[in-house]
Formats: sequence, C-alpha cells, structure tokens
Amino acid sequence: MTSTATPTGLPGAPATLEKKPVKFSNLLPDRRVLSAVGAGLNLFEVTTLGQPLEVAKTTMAANRSDGFSGAVGRIWARGGAMGFYQGLIPWAWIEASTKGAVLLFVASEAEFQAKSLGAPDFVAGISGGMVGGLAQAYATMGFCTCMKTVEITKHKVAAAGMKPPGTMETFMEIWRKEGIRGINRGVNAVAVRQVTNWGSRFGLSRFAEQGIRRATGKEHGEKLGVMEKILASAVGGGLSAWNQPIEVIRVEMQSKTVDPNRPKNLTVSKAARYIYSHNGMKGLYRGVAPRIGLGVWQTVCMVALGDIAKEAVEKLTGDTVTAKH
Repeated sequence: MTSTATPTGLPGAPATLEKKPVKFSNLLPDRRVLSAVGAGLNLFEVTTLGQPLEVAKTTMAANRSDGFSGAVGRIWARGGAMGFYQGLIPWAWIEASTKGAVLLFVASEAEFQAKSLGAPDFVAGISGGMVGGLAQAYATMGFCTCMKTVEITKHKVAAAGMKPPGTMETFMEIWRKEGIRGINRGVNAVAVRQVTNWGSRFGLSRFAEQGIRRATGKEHGEKLGVMEKILASAVGGGLSAWNQPIEVIRVEMQSKTVDPNRPKNLTVSKAARYIYSHNGMKGLYRGVAPRIGLGVWQTVCMVALGDIAKEAVEKLTGDTVTAKH
C-alpha cells in the first residue's frame, strides 16, 4: 500500500505551524524604549551625584553670601549626610522618571529630524537639546523643581514639642494658598534654563565629538569609544554652565528663604534686578562651581550613556532605533 502525502495548502491539509521569534521591539517600540531608557538614566543620575550637587547649587544660589564651604556647612547642619539628599523623595524621583523619558525621546526625535533636513551634527544637537529641554520644562518639571527648591530652602526649625512640616504638608499648604500657580512658580525661568541647558549640552557635546574624531582619525563615521563619548559629554556639560544667572533667578523665584526686602510676585526680570542690586554680577553666578559638576554628570548620563544605551537596545532588539543620534 503506497502512502501519499497530502499536499500542503490544499483544503483538509494539516496546518504547518511556524514559531515566529519574539522580539523585544514588538513589545516595546523604539520610542517607548527610548522613554524607558531616559527615565532609568535620569533616576541613576539624580540618585548618585545629581541630588547632592543640586542641593549645594541651590543652597548657594539662595544664600548668596555663602561660599561653597559655607553652603556645605549649612546643608550638614540641616540634616547631616541626608541633608544632601533633601528633596530627593518624592520630588526629584518624580521629576527624574518623567523628564528623562521626555528629554531622550523628544531630543532624539528632534535631532534625527534636523539631520534628515541636512543639518550638521552641531546644529542638529543644539536643535534636539532645545526642543527636548522645552518639552521637559512645561510637561514635567514645573512643580517638581519648585517643590525641590522649597524643601531645600525652607526653614526647618522645630518649635518645642512640634515637628516641622513634612514634604506633603508643605505641598498641600502651597496648593491651598496659591493653587496651581503656586506649585508651578518659576516655570518660565525653568523653561529658559532647560532650553539653554540642553541646547548647549547636546550641541557642545556633538562639537566636542567632532574635535575628538579629527584628533583620533575617526572622521569617516567610525564609532567613538566609551571614554571618548564621556569626554565629549563632560566638555559639553561643563561649558553649558554659562547660563547660571537664569538658574539663580529661578531659585530666587521659588525660594522660601525669608527676606523682607524681596519684592512680591517676582517675575524673571524683577528677580534679576533684585539679585543684581543686592549682590552684583557675582551674585548671578553664585553656585556655578557645583553647577558645572552637575552639568558634567547630567550630560555624561544623558548624552554619552544615552547613546551607549541606545546602541545596546539595538543589539538586544535587532532593530535600528530610528530616533538615534
């Protein structure tokens, strides 16, 4: 008896099952991957060196008669080693987990679109950073930045037998008194800072990368090494501290430091005039040293490690991240 095989594809033929590979990118499209990577990098940045440098910078900007050692002493007296992490939970974590996702996604997409229109790396980097910084400020950063500054600058002198107000009590007090405007105080200054911050950081980092490529003979698209990327990012982050005056203005607008001479309902221009009249140009650059350190660390995390993380995602998924720098 001769057995005949039923031809495949005919009615009644058994279906041939083919197991398709499960790809990570099917579960998380590249834009979501970028958002997750950005959030993770920003949480790492702020939980390590980021928040101590932020606290030192903010303390110096709010107490402009203090030098760096005076600010460190003030922070230590306020809470010991934990004083350097004041405002980390929940505000810095909320801000980091959201602004990192927004920055890496929006900046990467904007930089990619700029390059597709023929912009050189330097111009595309500035464009991506500015658009990403603007999206950060208005989408996620306003109330978190305000609350971090409130936590760092408010007086925590406990009366006998009374506990100082906690972070959520402070938040609710501002909400009851001033509403949404109160918890977003200084958001326009934050927007100016973020646009200039990340425009400078991405642009100057790409410019530094071009110099490294020329110095190392990698001008034809060869990949930069990890240390070369970190060096370029450190240069970009350090030089981006040129906009420190807008940061001091932002801190003054959000600060809870008591000063009877400070005008009420501060705007960016009113705050600038007030600081200059009392502390001169030096006052507008108070806190620039920890700001340089913070800029270097943030840029290394979000530009150098961001590029490295996106390359790792490509290897994991087998797909090209379309918004890659």
